[in-house]
Amino acid sequence: MILLDIFTFLGRMHPLIVHFPIGFLLLAIIFEGVSYRNKYAFLKGAVPFTLLMGFSFGVAACVLGFLLSRTGDYDEQTLSNHKTSGILLTLMAGILYGLTTAFFRKIILLPRGIFSTLALTIFLFLIYTGHQGANLTHGSNYITLQTLMQQERQKPKLVEDAMIFEDIVHPILEKRCFQCHRRDKKKGQLSMENLATMLKGGKHGPSVVPGNLEESELFRRITLDAAHDDFMPADGKTPLTSMETEVIRWWIEKAMAVEKKKIAELKDHAQIKPLLASVLELGGYGEMIRLAGQHVNSNIPDTLDMTLVENLRKTGMVVRVMFQKPLMLDVTLPSRSGKKIIEFENDLKPLVRNIIWLNFSDNNATESELGIIKDMENLEKLRLEKNPISDGISDYLEGLQYLEAVNLNETKITNVCLRKLQKNASIKRIYTWKTMCEGLN
Repeated sequence: MILLDIFTFLGRMHPLIVHFPIGFLLLAIIFEGVSYRNKYAFLKGAVPFTLLMGFSFGVAACVLGFLLSRTGDYDEQTLSNHKTSGILLTLMAGILYGLTTAFFRKIILLPRGIFSTLALTIFLFLIYTGHQGANLTHGSNYITLQTLMQQERQKPKLVEDAMIFEDIVHPILEKRCFQCHRRDKKKGQLSMENLATMLKGGKHGPSVVPGNLEESELFRRITLDAAHDDFMPADGKTPLTSMETEVIRWWIEKAMAVEKKKIAELKDHAQIKPLLASVLELGGYGEMIRLAGQHVNSNIPDTLDMTLVENLRKTGMVVRVMFQKPLMLDVTLPSRSGKKIIEFENDLKPLVRNIIWLNFSDNNATESELGIIKDMENLEKLRLEKNPISDGISDYLEGLQYLEAVNLNETKITNVCLRKLQKNASIKRIYTWKTMCEGLN
């Protein structure tokens, strides 16, 4: 529903707006305090205005915060604490402002000491409300004595000594998933803080099913197309890298989603050992991949100016970093974007050697717009389905020596295109469903 979408959008403005009442109320408290000195006595006159602004923005933050609270699965107690203290803080700011107006000063003339004490009380409420907000956003242990005193888990010196879940899998989940799936913010009723809660799962079933990738909701969602509604992590958060995804795959499928076990305790761990060493940053990345027996295209640049990636993202493209070294990119133009590929040409050109996966599906693209593809010399997977392209597309693809898979479903290609592409020995899969060359599938 459009109305629901508007409320959801407005709710997401809360983290932005909430900083305004914080700033104005802090200014009011500071002005009140320093105005006791003759040198800064003139600042006393600014206190009513800053209180009014703090109260006004506080009301807006409360309304938007309420809308936001309806869209997430937050811990009820923490949410209640934050909501109640935020409302009280706003009311106190409004009352304190009211006491500075001429109307109320005729009725109640507070001694300055009491007024300053009330201002200090607002400051204490501000700290408490902010702390509860941090608990909602980052977890209840974000600012605690326990966090201050806890010792960081020591990284193992050898891969064999690493705990599979505790040292390898859990840090990946903590970095990519905990912002939305923890004890006090269970989006989809799912917490991923430990294996027990992952096995229990949420409203969509178990997050992990040992030995079964198809039934493991975690793996299904992190391997979906980035444009898919169920892709995780959602809301533009940084997705898992290819190495992290492969570790999750191995942990579920081969290691049976174990915990409290070392790598050395598993049989046949030699093949995965180099990848795990890379994740743990034990030894050089390139060396680990070679030991794993995996081929890495040496033509892909090791580094890239990330501002170029950000520039492409600003155009509306979804860009995922698959590997860090060499730096591999997965680029997607969301389907039915209404934009022409040629609009992105200048932003794509500096990245052509780093683009490994490309998805332009369902964007009404023709061959005349897709000439830049022939410059993507390291491209491995290409999706062009549901576009009005025809046989001319083969001219751009026949020279791509690393291209392995091409999706041309629901296009206008014929057997002419298919025969030309079949001459490229690197291409292993060509999808031609609902085309004029179905007979050669």
